[in-house]
Amino acid sequence: MQINLSVKFNQFIQQGNLFQKSDGLLLAVSGGVDSVVLCELCHLAGYRFVIAHCNFQLRGEESNRDEAFVAQLALNYKVPFFVQKFDTYTIAKSLKKSIEETARELRYQWFQQLLNQSQSNSLNPDSLKYILTAHHADDNIETVLMNFCRGTGIKGLRGILPKQGKIIRPLLFAKRVELEAFAANSQLAYVTDSTNAINDYTRNFFRNSIIPQVSEKYPEVKENVLKNIQRFTGVEILYQQAIALHKKKLMEQKGNEIHIPVLKLLKTTPLPTVLYEIIKEFGFTALQTEDAVTLLQSDTGKYIQSATHRIIKNRNWLIITPLKNELSINILVEQSDKKIVFELGEITLQLKPVAQHHLQTDPCMAQLDASHIKFPLLLRKWKTGDYFYPLGMDKKKKVSRFLIDQKCSLTQKELVWVLEMDKKILWILGMRIDNRFKITPGTKSILSLTFKR
Repeated sequence: MQINLSVKFNQFIQQGNLFQKSDGLLLAVSGGVDSVVLCELCHLAGYRFVIAHCNFQLRGEESNRDEAFVAQLALNYKVPFFVQKFDTYTIAKSLKKSIEETARELRYQWFQQLLNQSQSNSLNPDSLKYILTAHHADDNIETVLMNFCRGTGIKGLRGILPKQGKIIRPLLFAKRVELEAFAANSQLAYVTDSTNAINDYTRNFFRNSIIPQVSEKYPEVKENVLKNIQRFTGVEILYQQAIALHKKKLMEQKGNEIHIPVLKLLKTTPLPTVLYEIIKEFGFTALQTEDAVTLLQSDTGKYIQSATHRIIKNRNWLIITPLKNELSINILVEQSDKKIVFELGEITLQLKPVAQHHLQTDPCMAQLDASHIKFPLLLRKWKTGDYFYPLGMDKKKKVSRFLIDQKCSLTQKELVWVLEMDKKILWILGMRIDNRFKITPGTKSILSLTFKR
């Protein structure tokens, strides 16, 4: 078993081209059987490594026991030892995240810091290149089943990758029983985390309850999941290739916005899947896919948003635009907005009763009959084909013709923005409002807009 595992270990690294003999390795070591075996296999193979241990201070004296054990392990191998204590409970509470998620983020952030510090001196021959974790086949099985229940899609079903950037998992080929047998045959000491038997954590629940129960009906469940991981790894490659082709056909980059033609998107199959793969890169969740599909048949100005972006329906286009207005060329204006900041300057909005109205002739101010205004409005750059009814005229006029009449240079034309409502232009900023929205004797309230460059 010992010889076989060492051979498999080296073969797995070589076949996956995970790292080279000359590469410095940072081993993430908890003190459990899997990470202890990882240390021994790296030692037997002659790899140069250091040991890093996280003390999350979640198990009292047991956490300190683990730290002391790993420190001694590093002494035994005569390799550098790094340790970091985290007040995990407090950090998780402040971030409003689970203990599991917080510990994972803290761990990988610290490992990356160690790598960065090691690599800061380009002449250092002992610099570290990769982070190695001791995730094994059973961890992968648990991860896939958890991802399936979470609904993470194809990507989640191919499980943990052996190599992701600077993070490498060289034990994914081995099952837990193989690691335990290797440790026993090699007389390797290790520590046991008492919380592994507690099902408060999601992974423990799957490990201790779900998988054993499923195994009663399907004894080969672990082997079957591992085979499925291999299949889904190939499926994901084909899937991503197909998605890349759809994205190339549908997505048009304009500045830092993405424009997608609605009619072309509606002909895409399978529509929800392709649309989700497009919008997830902008912070949208799988649950918002249905809303995004509904948006295709919605009126101009309707939108949905994530923490960082909005998807706006604008005529025959979906526009994915950043929430930071100054970065956008299509900006939604809500009734609750008091000020809009964009690349030319800012617009302030005020709703006033007609009694407080004072006629303004400044072209950087627009005074509109509020009864004719329906929010949201759309602030955008003008484009060919736009038209409006200039104040004082009953006939429509193309914006391009209006700009020529105003003797605007090419550079000036490029800086012209319009305010639109349901495909009707209300105002060419700093120039003219639309006659259909002017103040009349019957006006009761006024929407006053001030443009400041």
